[in-house]
Amino acid sequence: MIEIKDIEIFYGDRKVLESICLSAENGFTGIIGPNGSGKTTLLKSISRVLKPTRGIILLDGKDVYELKARDVAKNMAVVSQDTYLKFDFTAMDVVLMGRNPHLGRFEIEDADDMEIVEKAMRLTNTWHLADRSITEISGGERQRVIIARALTQEPGILLLDEPTTHLDINHQIEILDLIKELSKRLVVIAVFHDLNLAARYCDELIMLSNGKIFASGKPEDVITPENMESVYGIEVIVKQDSGRLIVFPQRKPVKSGRGRIHVVCGAGTATFLMNSLVNHGYKVTAGVLNEKDTDWDTAKTLGIEVVDENPFFYITEKKYQQNLEFIKQADFVVLTDIPFGEGNLYNLKAVIEAMKHGIQVIMIGGNEIDKKDFTGGKAIQLYNMLKTGGSIVVKNYQEVINVMEKKCG
Repeated sequence: MIEIKDIEIFYGDRKVLESICLSAENGFTGIIGPNGSGKTTLLKSISRVLKPTRGIILLDGKDVYELKARDVAKNMAVVSQDTYLKFDFTAMDVVLMGRNPHLGRFEIEDADDMEIVEKAMRLTNTWHLADRSITEISGGERQRVIIARALTQEPGILLLDEPTTHLDINHQIEILDLIKELSKRLVVIAVFHDLNLAARYCDELIMLSNGKIFASGKPEDVITPENMESVYGIEVIVKQDSGRLIVFPQRKPVKSGRGRIHVVCGAGTATFLMNSLVNHGYKVTAGVLNEKDTDWDTAKTLGIEVVDENPFFYITEKKYQQNLEFIKQADFVVLTDIPFGEGNLYNLKAVIEAMKHGIQVIMIGGNEIDKKDFTGGKAIQLYNMLKTGGSIVVKNYQEVINVMEKKCG
């Protein structure tokens, strides 16, 4: 059991968490909130990375910051956003590291340890990667290896910071199904960017806003139109579909046409952006998006024309060409901050073509592309071409709107 009692955390003079109180036992608890609301900071505090200035965090009734690191590691495992490993270990070597807290100073792994490792790798569908170098596998495969390492610790508590960030949609569902099953006997606390995934899998949600808990409880009690407007600044429709909660942006009456915008996105990174662009009167198109992707759902709800691909499929040459036709008709192309693998690299190539045709490109984020490139450096090269080729780089979707308003009046 984890108990958090009235903690505060500062970065220098800036307070980033204030008066946080919560407890979690067996089950799946999700942490949601806008960028900068304190989600990752809260997870770092629980995992002993960032000690609170005030308050206390209890692990089974004991102050987590007074326990030995080995004792904490026997009970708590962490999967962070950054899963990059620069050393040339095999996948099995990495997973074996999860057994370290259970071994004596000069003790080596025995048959029981190897059995635990194999079980964890089979659960995460990584056993076939056992002899592969961790530096040579894809980002999604590496993410699953890191989760396998966490499971070999045999923890009672599993902390995950956006566990599906680098996974394609089929592996997202596969991993979250596994974590959901584990939550029947573990305390699972995970940070989510995608609200629909959080609503689908979590038993309880904690919504943060400006470093404070704005709402907590069952997903249907936390993800409400009122809370979404207050915290995210967006009007949404929340409905039940086949027993699960789904969040859609609320479409407003469109103003007069003010330009055509093509959005290259995926995995929920453009949900609020597309809604805001439509409501500001822009003609919006999007692509290429896999069917049933969160951004695909949003685009369909908003009546946005989409170049779409079959679920789980790589982008084909045909869809790439269709995407280029949409782009050539656009006044601006917006690229959201998404990871790139071989499956969606065509989208990044399409943005390069937009730049070559003299179409203004706006990039959201664009930092740490080396951690989001799962193409062996191809995406990094294209990203750098965009950055040095006159693209406008902004931090978030609100800044995209500010740029558009200045350009279009």
